[in-house]
Amino acid sequence: MYDSAEFFPGFASHWIDAPAGKIFARVHGEGQPVVLLHGFGETHVAWRKIAPALAKRFTVVAMDLRGYGWSAVPASEKGENYSKREMAADVVAVMESLGHVRFALVGHDRGARVGQRLALDQPGRIDKIALINIAPTNDEFGDADLQRVGRARFLAADAPKPEALIRLDPIGFLDDALMNATKAKSLEPFGAEALAAYRQAFNDPARIHAFCEDFRAGATIDREHLAADKAEGKKLVMPTLIVAGEATFPANGPSLVAAWGEWGDDVAEARVDSGLYPMEEAPAETLAALEKFL
Repeated sequence: MYDSAEFFPGFASHWIDAPAGKIFARVHGEGQPVVLLHGFGETHVAWRKIAPALAKRFTVVAMDLRGYGWSAVPASEKGENYSKREMAADVVAVMESLGHVRFALVGHDRGARVGQRLALDQPGRIDKIALINIAPTNDEFGDADLQRVGRARFLAADAPKPEALIRLDPIGFLDDALMNATKAKSLEPFGAEALAAYRQAFNDPARIHAFCEDFRAGATIDREHLAADKAEGKKLVMPTLIVAGEATFPANGPSLVAAWGEWGDDVAEARVDSGLYPMEEAPAETLAALEKFL
């Protein structure tokens, strides 16, 4: 097991019982609790450049989503155990175990999808929510990045074809996904040690299936849940920050904050000079935006 503790000085390690099984989290700091949820291809290590600074002002919980990193990998078919509602239940279990009934949430990519689901289902738990580099589902952003859309559709395809193809070269698939989503089209922003952690977590047939199940749920179950929310008029009732990487959501494209405005009445935007991974590519800008919002 790759030891990423050096990235998180002073943080305690926890494996916490949740609906998925044991969920791994690192915890440190004092003040308002904030949970950090990573995106596809990454683990809690994605927050290494930000979490220690946030912990000077907040109680920071950086956790691995089910199926990712060091967390449990529940069996699943057709996305049933990787719906964002199921994944959000793990977040609640982790935070309650640590003594936090209400908390702020910062989610990136897949983690942002989990955060949105939790905020819609249990708004009383979330004080504030920051969503990083994600657009609402079923909107004009759907074809804005054909490469990302194509990869998502590939991962969401029926089992076992995606799993079998990824297993031919899992590290190559991961590296390509990470590199091509950065502004510089490079792996440099991640660094050798973080890449080693991501590669270790990715190079496992059970987890490869879990990643695919995450996207299968995203293409089916999660969309059904969001459609029901929209029909009922549900919104994000808490203050919401949308963090957008300039290379992923350019300012001259469709308005990301306007799109999210359909889901909430208190939505602000922070733009940073990065691609899909602002925490890795522009950590100082991202930290400043989060600290100001939180």
